[in-house]
Amino acid sequence: MRNKTLTIYIEGTLFAALAMVMSLIPSGIGSSYSVSLGMIPLTFYAVRRGFGPGVFAGFLWGALHFVTGSVYMLNVYQVIIEYTITYASIGLAGAWSSVILERMQKGRDWKVYTGLAAAVFFGALGRYFWHFIAGWIFWGDYAMWDMGAFTFSLLMNGLSMVSTALVTMLALILIYSRSPKLFMPRTK
Repeated sequence: MRNKTLTIYIEGTLFAALAMVMSLIPSGIGSSYSVSLGMIPLTFYAVRRGFGPGVFAGFLWGALHFVTGSVYMLNVYQVIIEYTITYASIGLAGAWSSVILERMQKGRDWKVYTGLAAAVFFGALGRYFWHFIAGWIFWGDYAMWDMGAFTFSLLMNGLSMVSTALVTMLALILIYSRSPKLFMPRTK
C-alpha cells in the first residue's frame, strides 16, 4: 500500500514539473490574458488519479512558481490565493475521475468525452475563480480600458478560463482517442 501511494505522489510530482515546463511556453497576449498549457498535464493527472492527488499536484505546480522565480507578488494574501489555492483547485477535475474511468472500462466513448469535458470545466472553473477573486481584490489598480476591477477581472480571467478549458478539452480528448489506456492507472 505504501509503495502504491508513493508511486502516485511521485507521478504527481512529475506531472507538476511537466505543467511548469509547459507553462513556460509563451501563450499570452498582454499581461492579463493567456492560455495555460500546464492545465493539460495537471488535468490529465487529476482524471487519472483522482481528487486528492490532483489537489497535491496542483499545489506543487503553484509552489514551483517560487522555485522558477515566476511569482508576481503584491502581498502575502495575494500570493496565498494565487499560488496555493488557485493551483490546488485544478484538482477539482479529479472529482470526476471514478466516473470517467468507469465509463472507459465499459467502452462508452461518448460518455467518456462528456466526462472529460466536465472534469476540465470544473478544474478550470476552480482555478480561474480564484484568479478572478485575486484580480478583483488585488490587481484592480491595473485594470485597463477604464473598466472597474470586478469587470476587468471577470472578463480577462473568464476569457483565459474558456480558452484554457477548450485547449485542455481538445488535448485530453485527442489523447483519449489515440491511447485510452494512458488514463488507466496501473493497479499493481
